[in-house]
Amino acid sequence: MGTADEQIRVSDLVKRELEKRKREGESYNDVLERVLGEKTVGDFSDGFGRWSGEEAQSVREGRQKAKEKRKERMRQRAENSA
Repeated sequence: MGTADEQIRVSDLVKRELEKRKREGESYNDVLERVLGEKTVGDFSDGFGRWSGEEAQSVREGRQKAKEKRKERMRQRAENSA
């Protein structure tokens, strides 16, 4: 770990998040290096901007159909157990 040769401004929200992730003895720079070096699997925002409008619409429609199927299964289960 070297000395800080540059400063950056962060929001209070970002600072609080860094503080939550900070381990004993770590500097903010250490936290940032560790977090930025982690490979996140399934990060929620990974897919944003990668699909065309057509692909995104297809996914939305598929999710809607799946939601409708789940509701129908739950309705049928409720009727069968009554």
